[in-house]
Amino acid sequence: MLISARPDPHPSSAHDRVYRGLRSRIMYGEVAPAQPMTLRGLAAEFNVSMTPAREAVRRLSAEGALTVSSSGRLSAPELNHERLEELAALRALIEVELASRALPRAHMALIDRLQAINGLISEQIARQDAVGYIRRNLEFHRALYLRAQAPAMLAMAETVWLQLGPTMRTLYGRLKQKNSPHHHRLIIAALKAGDEPGLRIAVRSDVTQGLRMLTG
Repeated sequence: MLISARPDPHPSSAHDRVYRGLRSRIMYGEVAPAQPMTLRGLAAEFNVSMTPAREAVRRLSAEGALTVSSSGRLSAPELNHERLEELAALRALIEVELASRALPRAHMALIDRLQAINGLISEQIARQDAVGYIRRNLEFHRALYLRAQAPAMLAMAETVWLQLGPTMRTLYGRLKQKNSPHHHRLIIAALKAGDEPGLRIAVRSDVTQGLRMLTG
């Protein structure tokens, strides 16, 4: 397919569209580790010129979501065990604090929403849908952390999720889980009770023990 040399009328909008679209795919595990991509292919797929595609890739590379080979091939990195442990430790630090800050603003509507999302997670598990599982799992956590009203901290958490996405897809794909995450139910129970120590333990366990179960 030939790519038009016509410049994009709104290059910043085109760049944002490629960046956000590709970022979501990577975060939710729609891109597999080492899956090859090219700038030309991305530009054609998003119907933009090479410049916004290149800028989007540059941003995602800076966030640790993509690697660029000397030949220009793009791919999402496959994380080794040590890197996974490091990112899990980061999740524990950031997300425990986000949950703690969210607790005073955790009204019943939020709790009802978290319970509903957890039900959808069970459906993804039943279908063995790894991408759907990751998407709903992050939806659960994001819904809670938005109540923290700490956008810089949430952005840091999302960068970690972004780096984990492709490898999590591979790991979840191997998991033969039948029920929704146990620690999610503990998080909901702690929110209902206003139990901050219990909430911190539940979130830390969810983001660390869950990963160990996947990699063990």
